[in-house]
Amino acid sequence: MHVRDAPRFARFATCAWVAAVSCCVWAIPTIAASDAPAPDADIPIYCLDPVHTRAMFAIEHAGFSKAIGTVSGSRGELRFDPSDWTGARLDATVPLTRIDLGDAKWNKAALAGNLLDTERYPEARFVSTRIEPLDERRAIVHGLLTLHGATRPIALDVTLNALKRHPMPPFRRTVGFSATGRLSRSAFGIDAWPSVIGDDVELRIEAEATRGRCDGHDAGDDAPARDHERATDPAEAASSPEAADPTVDPPALSPPPSPLSHPAQETPR
Repeated sequence: MHVRDAPRFARFATCAWVAAVSCCVWAIPTIAASDAPAPDADIPIYCLDPVHTRAMFAIEHAGFSKAIGTVSGSRGELRFDPSDWTGARLDATVPLTRIDLGDAKWNKAALAGNLLDTERYPEARFVSTRIEPLDERRAIVHGLLTLHGATRPIALDVTLNALKRHPMPPFRRTVGFSATGRLSRSAFGIDAWPSVIGDDVELRIEAEATRGRCDGHDAGDDAPARDHERATDPAEAASSPEAADPTVDPPALSPPPSPLSHPAQETPR
């Protein structure tokens, strides 16, 4: 490699790293377990929404700035009852090839064998093991993250944003979380370019999960909401579709045209 190529490669490596770690953690958006107790059959099941679940990661780039990237497409099952966070469980999988560093070459470099090595490790997985409630809306979620062939414990500071019926058809009950955390990339065997790529990876996760079994079968979402499943904000409860008659779901209405249905043309570089 020519010396003049080093900065460019280092730049790629940095982003790659960030993506890798973040991606994995995205499998974290919320909370489930292998070492944890068997989930209570009474706890509502939610399925991670791969479109509205995304992880943002930041990692130091040669001391100049922090490279930032995102990872999307995570899938998994969440069991959650806001009245008892300790019973929550999450098992989530992240497709590492969905890393987005804002540049095709950066993305390719991140997936290469000396970094994420997605040929051998195409996915990352997070399984919760213990929930430590802080208050009604916050908890520390402890779990095991498997990334790059290594499994290590990590902890996320999770905030419950809302639990209510979605305002768009089919008005399914939806839960949303925000989470932050950090991890060491070298702990997962990703230790290339230590003088250019930082070891500490900052994570921020935004996640949504929809009521229903993740195997494609209904999990009773059309049934009246139980007390602990109703809107978590009084104002939201008053305006929710079930406010008038909690035993009847609102009729399925045609949603307005989505701004994503006609995406803007990408400007050639």
